[in-house]
Amino acid sequence: MRRVYLDNAAATPLRPEVREAMIPYLEESFANPSSLHDWGDAPREAMGTARSQVARLIGARAEEVIFTGSGTESNNLAIKGLALAQQNKGKHVIVSAIEHFSVLHSAKTMEKWGFELTLVPVDKYGVVDPEKVRRSIRKDTVLVSIMHANGEVGTIEPIAEIARITKGNNVLFHTDAVATAGTIPVNVEELGVDALSLAGNQFYGPKGVGALWVRKGVRIMPLFDGGIQEGGRRAGTEDVPAIVGLGAAAKLAEANMTTRMEHLGPLRDRLLQELPARIDHVVVTGHPQNRLPGNASFCVEFIEGEAMLMLLNSQGIATASSSACTSKALKASHVLIGMGISHALAQGSVLFTFGIANTEEDVDYVLEMMPPPVDRLRQMSPLYTKYTKSGKEVG
Repeated sequence: MRRVYLDNAAATPLRPEVREAMIPYLEESFANPSSLHDWGDAPREAMGTARSQVARLIGARAEEVIFTGSGTESNNLAIKGLALAQQNKGKHVIVSAIEHFSVLHSAKTMEKWGFELTLVPVDKYGVVDPEKVRRSIRKDTVLVSIMHANGEVGTIEPIAEIARITKGNNVLFHTDAVATAGTIPVNVEELGVDALSLAGNQFYGPKGVGALWVRKGVRIMPLFDGGIQEGGRRAGTEDVPAIVGLGAAAKLAEANMTTRMEHLGPLRDRLLQELPARIDHVVVTGHPQNRLPGNASFCVEFIEGEAMLMLLNSQGIATASSSACTSKALKASHVLIGMGISHALAQGSVLFTFGIANTEEDVDYVLEMMPPPVDRLRQMSPLYTKYTKSGKEVG
């Protein structure tokens, strides 16, 4: 049976070059980089190199990069740390309705701490209207956070335009670039943001490592108390092998970005065009053009996404669904609901995310193997039975 991995938004495979770069810091160069003796020199220097590599990837200065344990930690540090550091100016935070939970839940935590929160809506493609951000800004607004692109539906947001608005109102602007850094060109100066989150597992680096870039001069309150690591902004002994891997992956991504995008785009476009032609009642989600190069996301009517995912897995296809089972209910994606998609239709979400190892033959295999499971699930679906009798669609 053919095996096709199409869940690269969840994790990308570690590149051999990255693994080789990490190995010395798992073996002979094991020492604590904060140590003053000779054993600490090599790990400390390696971290400096990695910091420069990550900074170059996003057009920043090395001293502005804070290493973290994940994109989620970076987002938590950004939302909580930036807002708390500015609270003498005000206690109002703005985020979009389709942010990653690490941003949304952090913002809701800030509400419990006495801040006010405004959620900016999106259109049917998941695009944030900069004018709605402008209208949401108040005199006491201290932070706006809008993701650079949505990893679930692939839509890329107008960050530079929003940044001009926040800058004109003297409000800090953070963007969650976990879905974009290392995947498409990202330059903090061109975007105009004050802080940016990224994660290594999105561009063929190790899991469990991320970074937060904070513009020089912007105050941020650390979340962890302890040591003076990361310039006092993130206490704790650093995971040197993972950080070295992040740097190596960033260097590869910078060098190979154009080639990777040129490879991924046609695979994405073919699946976006041909899957709805092969299966009736399939809706493409996200922006039709302005989207991540490897992202092909759909909603399949009359079925539940996780059941489809499991049947595809039995055929050797790894993909993802944004519906989530709990013991009592099925919860539809907040991203799809925020885009105006009905709960019933959102339950049938499926996300294919291509990586550099995928081929045209992988697309062929998906197009061949997906229709039978969909037909099987629809034959068991009360929604489909109702539709065949009434002709009324789900959403």
